Amino acid sequence: MRKFGWEKIFALGVAASLALTALGGQWMERRTAKQAFYPVRLAGRQLILDAGHGGEDGGAVSVTGVPESQINLAVTLKLDQLLGFYGLSAILLRESDISLHDPSAGTLREKKVSDLHNRVSAIESVPNALVVSIHQNTFPDPAYHGSQVFFRDGEESQAVAQAISEALQTLDPENHRKCAKIPDSVYLMKHITCPAALVECGFLSNVAEEEKLRNGGYQTQLALCIAAGVLKWENRGGEIQGPVV
Repeated sequence: MRKFGWEKIFALGVAASLALTALGGQWMERRTAKQAFYPVRLAGRQLILDAGHGGEDGGAVSVTGVPESQINLAVTLKLDQLLGFYGLSAILLRESDISLHDPSAGTLREKKVSDLHNRVSAIESVPNALVVSIHQNTFPDPAYHGSQVFFRDGEESQAVAQAISEALQTLDPENHRKCAKIPDSVYLMKHITCPAALVECGFLSNVAEEEKLRNGGYQTQLALCIAAGVLKWENRGGEIQGPVV
C-alpha cells in the first residue's frame, strides 16, 4: 500500500476527474467501483454534503440568470465523485434540483422554512456527522470576487474550514479572504450541533467569476480543492493513504 503526502491529492484528483469524464454514466455505479480502492476513514465522522437551496428556492441568481442552486449541485456531485475515488462515501442531502420541503408546504416561504427544518433534522439524525455545505456568493458591487469558507462554533469546524480555505487558495493565490465564523442568521448552521463548514465558491455578481462558476471544468477544480481540504483535515499530522487497485 502506497502513501502520498496531502499535496499530491491534486495530481491524483486530476487523474480521478479524467477518469470520471471517461467513464461518463458508468460512474453512477460509484458505490460498487469504490470497493476497488482503499477506504479513507474520516476520523470517526460521517461526511454530509449539502448542496444549498434547490427546487423553487434557487438562491442567488447570477448575472446571466443562472440560479445558485444549480451550480451548488454541480459542484457537490463532482465533490462526491472525487471523494469516492478515495473510498470516502458521503451522504448527500439532495442529488437533484429539488427542495426538501414537506408536501404540506404551500407558499415559497413555507417551502423554504420546511426545507431548512428538514435539512437540520436529516443532519441531526446522523451520528458523528461532519457537514460541508456548498454555496455561491453575491454582492451589489460587482467588483467583489473570490471564495471564502465559513465555520460554525467549535475547533473542529474551524480546522476543516481552514484546510478547505487553504486548498481553494491554490485556484486564486491573490484571494486572501480568511475563514470566518458564520453569522447566527444562517439557520442551518445555527441549529445543527455537529462540526460544519460552509463554502462560498465565488461571486455570481462578478461577470468574470460567474462565467468560471458556470464552467464544468472549473466546477471540477473547485470540487478537487474542497476534497483536498477535507482529506488534509482528516489526515492532519500524517499522510494520506493513496488508492490501491
